[in-house]
Amino acid sequence: MGKKIRVLIVDDSAVVRQTLADILSSDRGIEVMAKASDPLIAAEHIAREVPDAILLDVEMPRMDGLTFLQKIMSQHPIPVVICSSLAESGSDTALHALEYGAVEIILKPRLGAKQFLEEARIRICDAVKAAAASHVRRRVSFGPRDVPPKLTADAVLAKARIGQDAMLKTTEKVIVVGASTGGTEALKDFLMALPLDAPGVVIVQHMPENFTTAFAYRLDSICHISVKEAETNDTVIRGRALIAPGNHHLLLKRSGARYYVEIKEGPLVSRHRPSVDVLFRSAARYAGPNAVGVIMTGMGDDGAKGMLEMKEAGAVTIAQDEESCVVFGMPKKAIELGAVDKVLPLSSIAAAVMREGNR
Repeated sequence: MGKKIRVLIVDDSAVVRQTLADILSSDRGIEVMAKASDPLIAAEHIAREVPDAILLDVEMPRMDGLTFLQKIMSQHPIPVVICSSLAESGSDTALHALEYGAVEIILKPRLGAKQFLEEARIRICDAVKAAAASHVRRRVSFGPRDVPPKLTADAVLAKARIGQDAMLKTTEKVIVVGASTGGTEALKDFLMALPLDAPGVVIVQHMPENFTTAFAYRLDSICHISVKEAETNDTVIRGRALIAPGNHHLLLKRSGARYYVEIKEGPLVSRHRPSVDVLFRSAARYAGPNAVGVIMTGMGDDGAKGMLEMKEAGAVTIAQDEESCVVFGMPKKAIELGAVDKVLPLSSIAAAVMREGNR
């Protein structure tokens, strides 16, 4: 079995702590090292023994989760998974935690149908395993990124014309992107580097429902292109990125010269919903050589088989390199499968996508 992953659970609810402990203990590769009701008690545990990963709530007494996370990432970086509720008001705080260095967001488990509890177990255990395998770095600054200037009226009109022109072309390129652990920050860097006339982008980022709305809104406020949470029948146009809503699959479709997306429910695919494989397979079918596929940081193999189908359909396929990945799992599996044309550092992917998108 090898060494077990030691996890510290930090949550002010005794019920949540015990539920998480029961879920994690059901996996033979995970061991609950300790449970703490607040960050100060957690700090005492860390002083005695450093865990491989921390499950951290964001709202707690004595010290909030974000402050504790900042202290961890600036002093002694440890992989942190944020365990948050579905509350809309909490989604923005959880996204800040990702910016501050947390590697993943999961939903707090709640009682429900057997299928829901089993899916929660899979997601929580997978998130902890991904965190333990991640490469976290010390953070010394937690300030906001430079925000690009707001679009002028002329630029807005130009953006609209670009979208209309895209509708008329049958060879218009479509960029499809898949990411998981570490992907929120990778996607931010990638999308901020895209210019206004970038080909339409369709994204699956493994993230719980309700958080993708805030995530898309945040990206839209700092990127040159527009970013929104995808809805069924949204048209894929230049200058816009569509992000799969949490807990729903996202498919690329085509009607004549128009690319659009469809939101679907359904079972987990490659242990995920949304699944990168679902998006990539639809891109292979409906876009073929007009697609450019990008697979980014993440644990597991979601997207590898779908990317191979894209390559076989004539698409250009790109994987993020190991050095710039938080977890070199998904890109590695795609590379091993022979599904990748180019392996690039994160900082080079946007330029490569623009070269391919304008051919």
